Amino acid sequence: MISEGFHDRDGLIWYDGKMVDWRKANLHVLSHALHYASSVFEGERVYAGNIFKLREHTNRLINSASIMGFEIPFTANDIDHACMEACKANNIVDGYVRPIAWRGSEMMGVSAQDTKIHLAIAVWAWPSYFSPEARNTGISLKTSPWRRPPPESAPVHAKAAGLYMICTMSKHNAEDAGYDDALMLDWRGNVVEGTGANFFMITEGNIINTPPPDCFLNGITRQTVIELAKKRGYKLVERFIKPNELKNALEIFVTGTAAEVTPVGKIDNLEFKVGEITKTLRKDYEALVGRT
Repeated sequence: MISEGFHDRDGLIWYDGKMVDWRKANLHVLSHALHYASSVFEGERVYAGNIFKLREHTNRLINSASIMGFEIPFTANDIDHACMEACKANNIVDGYVRPIAWRGSEMMGVSAQDTKIHLAIAVWAWPSYFSPEARNTGISLKTSPWRRPPPESAPVHAKAAGLYMICTMSKHNAEDAGYDDALMLDWRGNVVEGTGANFFMITEGNIINTPPPDCFLNGITRQTVIELAKKRGYKLVERFIKPNELKNALEIFVTGTAAEVTPVGKIDNLEFKVGEITKTLRKDYEALVGRT
């Protein structure tokens, strides 16, 4: 059948230790997470039946929950097994894995000490976040009117649902203007990332520049690409990047579990070529994960 949305699909979702019919994997309307964004999640990729860096993602999920002040009632081994079990139950060989943990409906108000903590894992086929054309010619980014908050004002190192509110607003703003995604600045006005992907810029001398993750997630794909760049012998510098530096960039690309390694062809009115360093690192990443 043709799905009318993510709520209406055939398949099974791992939910609090059991496989549940996809359409019945629901939560109460008074769940604390719905009202107060008390949930954390992960995004993982399955390549040829293997979930790339599964334990790293699981550890980050557990750590995100800890930052948010709750404990997931399953061990890392339990969560890893559940992710693999969900893939097997849905016959997903190449696709996407979404674990999510949240506070339930036992309390309604800002306090949530006595809420039950739930964990669900959904998987589905998802070949590419951006279109194949965009991946080849480079995506377009529009600078967002909203900025990443300082670390003392939000749980910036947790993959927490509430932090993505400004991402949705920013992406809608960009798409309404004809762009693929938004470029996020931090509260200081520095370039930091896309709405769901980390930022890299190549400058004169083939130097790869990337912002230090002091107010956003140090992505697992980001860390992987940094390792690949170092293996290639590229010089890589973590530093703050001002928007006025973008005009001098030779190449720009973004990284993320969903985005993988995606070149950027345009930011606002600036245009960029898809260069050899971006192509090389994309090939290296695809070889590493076993992407066919």
